[in-house]
Amino acid sequence: MTTAVLPKRNLPRFGGFSPGMIRLELRRMVRNKRTVVFTLVMPAVFFLLFGTGGDYKTERAGGGNVTGYILVSMAVYGAMLATTSGGAMVSIERAAGWSRQLRLTPLRPAAYIAVKLVLAMIIGAVSVAVAFVVGAFAGAQLPASAWILCGLLAWVCALVFAAFGLFMGYLLPSENVMQILGPVLAVLSFAGGLFVPLDELGSTFSTIATFTPVYGVGEIARYPLTHDGALWPAVLNVIVWTGLFAAGAMWRFRRDTARV
Repeated sequence: MTTAVLPKRNLPRFGGFSPGMIRLELRRMVRNKRTVVFTLVMPAVFFLLFGTGGDYKTERAGGGNVTGYILVSMAVYGAMLATTSGGAMVSIERAAGWSRQLRLTPLRPAAYIAVKLVLAMIIGAVSVAVAFVVGAFAGAQLPASAWILCGLLAWVCALVFAAFGLFMGYLLPSENVMQILGPVLAVLSFAGGLFVPLDELGSTFSTIATFTPVYGVGEIARYPLTHDGALWPAVLNVIVWTGLFAAGAMWRFRRDTARV
């Protein structure tokens, strides 16, 4: 009597990370109209409401005007919402039991985290682009180089919130996770000096702001416009918070997939 030999199972390259999986996840996200409106439309509307009134178009801020300064801040806010939402989509998968099913596949935790982060960054790039297009037609003035650098930095630094959304998506047992995280991001934006300049917050609140995950993103994104402040604390802020949130996301993913 012979024993059947099962064929050797080949592990996917890069642990399962692939463009095909990213496309699949992206199609799933764009079908959610609430997410599209929340991440693409709302920041542009906020900019039009709060960035184009009064003397903002004539008052100078760095190499541009105050409208341009507010535009960059709203682009950062939009990137935050978009990347957080993209990462937090895992909450729906958890509710449906999808995360536990992944334990039966050769998909590596690092590859799954990478797919979600790339997806969140794609949505974040679209959000920044929409805000900048609206700003260009609404009177925002920035130096030519700042249009490119501010937008690019607002997008790249929002990686910290892609990791944040992913971590919260695993941590919060709710399909409506963005209804919880939306107000949290708004509070963090105020506390981190995104909506109100730090010099208007007072010394105590300015010190507290430097420890929030919003502080670094806002300071770095606005630097090509204002050339104000030290960059190294902001860069350190972004690196530390990104590392903490990414580590937390991988920890929660491993806990979820281990319970099969």
